[in-house]
Amino acid sequence: MMMSAFAGQVHAQATSGGEGGTGASTSPISTVTVTGIRSGIEAAISVKRNSSSIVEAISAEDIGKLPDTTVAESIARLPGVTAQRSRGNGRASDVSVRGLSPSFNGTLLNGREMASTGNARSPEFDLFPAELMGGVVIYKTPDASVIGQGLAATIDLKTVQPLDFSKRVLAASYKKSRIGVRSKGEEGDGKRYTFSYIDQFADRTIGIALGLTKYDETGGEQRKFDAWGGYTERLPYNGQNVLVPGGFTADTEVASEKRDGAFASLQFRPNKNFRSTVDLFYSAGERGLKKTGLEGAIGGNTSGQYDPAGVLQNVVVQNGVATSGTLTNYKGVVRNHIEASDDDLKTVGWKNELKLGDWSTTADLTWSKATKLSSRYETTAGLPGNATSLDTISWTGFNGGNFTDVVYKTGLNYADRGVARLTDVNGWSGGVTSPQAGYLAQPYVEDELKAIRLNAKRSLDWGHVSGVQFGYNFTEREKSRTGEEGRLVIKGGDPFGAVPVPGSATATAGTTGLQVVSWNPLGSLGSVYDLAEKVDADILAKFWDVKEKVHTLYAMGELDGNLFGIDYRGNFGSQFVHSDQTGGGYTVSRGNCTGNTAATCPSERTEGSTDYWDVLPSLNLSFDLKNDQLLRVGVAKVLSRANLDDLRGSRDFSVNNSVANPILNGSGGNPELKPFKAKSFDLSYEKYFGKKGYVSVAGFYKKLDTYILRVPRAFDFAPYITATTPLPTTGQFAGSTQGLLTQPVNGDGGSLRGYELALNIPLDLVTPYLDGFGILANHSDTRSKITLPAFGFANVQSPATTIPLPGLSRKVSNLRLYYEKNGFQIAAAARKRSDFLGQVSDFQDNQQLTFIKGETIVDFQVSYEFQKGYLKGLSLFAQAQNWNNAPYQEFTESSDSVTRRIEYGRTYQFGASYKF
Repeated sequence: MMMSAFAGQVHAQATSGGEGGTGASTSPISTVTVTGIRSGIEAAISVKRNSSSIVEAISAEDIGKLPDTTVAESIARLPGVTAQRSRGNGRASDVSVRGLSPSFNGTLLNGREMASTGNARSPEFDLFPAELMGGVVIYKTPDASVIGQGLAATIDLKTVQPLDFSKRVLAASYKKSRIGVRSKGEEGDGKRYTFSYIDQFADRTIGIALGLTKYDETGGEQRKFDAWGGYTERLPYNGQNVLVPGGFTADTEVASEKRDGAFASLQFRPNKNFRSTVDLFYSAGERGLKKTGLEGAIGGNTSGQYDPAGVLQNVVVQNGVATSGTLTNYKGVVRNHIEASDDDLKTVGWKNELKLGDWSTTADLTWSKATKLSSRYETTAGLPGNATSLDTISWTGFNGGNFTDVVYKTGLNYADRGVARLTDVNGWSGGVTSPQAGYLAQPYVEDELKAIRLNAKRSLDWGHVSGVQFGYNFTEREKSRTGEEGRLVIKGGDPFGAVPVPGSATATAGTTGLQVVSWNPLGSLGSVYDLAEKVDADILAKFWDVKEKVHTLYAMGELDGNLFGIDYRGNFGSQFVHSDQTGGGYTVSRGNCTGNTAATCPSERTEGSTDYWDVLPSLNLSFDLKNDQLLRVGVAKVLSRANLDDLRGSRDFSVNNSVANPILNGSGGNPELKPFKAKSFDLSYEKYFGKKGYVSVAGFYKKLDTYILRVPRAFDFAPYITATTPLPTTGQFAGSTQGLLTQPVNGDGGSLRGYELALNIPLDLVTPYLDGFGILANHSDTRSKITLPAFGFANVQSPATTIPLPGLSRKVSNLRLYYEKNGFQIAAAARKRSDFLGQVSDFQDNQQLTFIKGETIVDFQVSYEFQKGYLKGLSLFAQAQNWNNAPYQEFTESSDSVTRRIEYGRTYQFGASYKF
């Protein structure tokens, strides 16, 4: 109300015509061109205000310039939206909307569905350089014409269209980064290059837009220490058993990424009745996470064939604790692991728009393909298995529980390539008969999507119905996950084989300060190692393929009328969706496996399929309350399809003898799985101040009719039983093929509700003394009555039997303050979210859930654009991200029991851009 009053005063002053109050002016009309931060804000406000649905939007402040470095960071500043940071590099990656996990979003590029490189349907946001995006629209309420919509939201990424520009534009930028500043390790660095070209030809009948970006970044060091969950042992010393550290893993991690991105748009508009547009998008990248460190048992952990028990020496004992001491027969293992991936995304769209009399028709073709080859190299260096002269390890400062404060010292120098050689150090895979000098997993994901969309619409004058459109969309998708996996063995066939570590580099092992040999094992297969490929139940269960065909018919009416004296506009309609899906994979009986090869672990290819219909009605109304006030209402039935790996046909099973009544237990996917489904209701009040700003209050409620759960259900394994398959031999299930299969199933849903507050205004609306200043602020509070069974997620360590909704932070807040005037742009921003259940990738490339602590991240940016002279169009800028060095923290039972803490440090970016 206060802001409305201020805005009214401003409006009155603007229309009074000066002191004479005549309402007329003889002054010449001048054109004010808004650029920079305010340009992006005003463009986004225009999208939000003019939409018939409830949407949020961001627009580029200039060509190739979204408000943040990544698309995910920009989206995460919108009301009700938040992002999860990546474990590896600390960047915002996965986006949650209204408390629902990222897989509940539909993600589009220029209105088209895309292929993806992960298990989810939508591509990762890291694949989209922010410099190539012209804007983003988030549909919180869908309409019938939005294809590929999600249950939480539909996120449409937009590239620029050349004929929307009035003249030629060229822009280029360069950015230099310092990464990991104040992270307690060595800093990383990076470079980013961007070029954009937009032009029009042949009397503006042909337009072309081209964007190129390239970056190469190496992150700062992350020094970590893991006491194996606080593991301790009691070892004999002078007639008593004393408490000693059980062992540790200490790593220094460095993330890296290279990416090339490009988009092109070619438009042909020979007349006002026809326009043809071809959009191309390409993104290819290499990512790596290098882990260099030292690990080894100190206590009685002798699980390896070549890891003998040690003897304590020179121990100082206090209250039964060995506060310092030395252990003999120590076998330190130098780790040089790398998790790398090469990904590739190509998308082509061809849209033709033709006006035939009163009808406007559209035909849109899409082809999209994504591939990702991952490599998880784990290599070990140290003393070979047949070494007779072993090492010692000493420690000081141990009190029984302060694991991260203990100081360690080894007798041997593991930075010496004569000491630490590539070999099977401890015989973890079984020793001489099964040597393992490392491990390699190379999963390969390929996803191809084809689609055609036909649409027709026209204006009408049927009472309150002002227009109608209807159409058809067909999408065909094929996705598979294959690969190879197995033990790395030193070439030559000697199980005790040991070779020098290539190169001369060394590194610090995590927080210990100990130096170890360092090298990059990528490409070492064939030169250093041979692969002893494994094919067992765990590996085969991760191989799958899914095929989908989705037909969507839709019809929508446009509304424009008056109800009880209030003007309104909107739309109503429905989608009629037929889905046909097939999931394939492998079924393995673990009891039949006598080894880990194809011959010793026989499998059977299996498939399952189903088809079904869904009807998705929707209604959006926007009431004009006058004085730039809108009241919006949205009602819809929405769905989100299951992650593609949940549809796999793979399953494996064995006898569970750990229970009173032994029974067959198995796990796998479910090709007959139906989507998540919900009914949604949205209400939003918006007050605009011209095109400069707005305030809004929104509430929403989602009633989930079905939710996909991982639960055990009764299952008859008879079709997969052979003569050699072991069955229970005792108890009530003795000899029975009946058992329990844990797989994704459609269960009952729950409810989700919340509210959102948003403020986006330039402060000169309050007083002219604050001209140039502005504020963007929003807050959301979301609550859920949905709980999931904890046992369905292996990574969640909690005594409770249920867990909360993944992705849900109850409270999310954002604040951005800016100043822009006379070429200067200064902005400070903070985004905050409360604790939530996040999704991460484990060491076996499986997606797992883990609790993540809430965080507040503060960013700054400043720039200056030359306004005239020879340097006009040149901008210099500097940015600081994660200024407050907010740590990434995972926990188990409570937020006080942190199990993983990473300090990424600050990222500084400096650069220049030039537009002409």
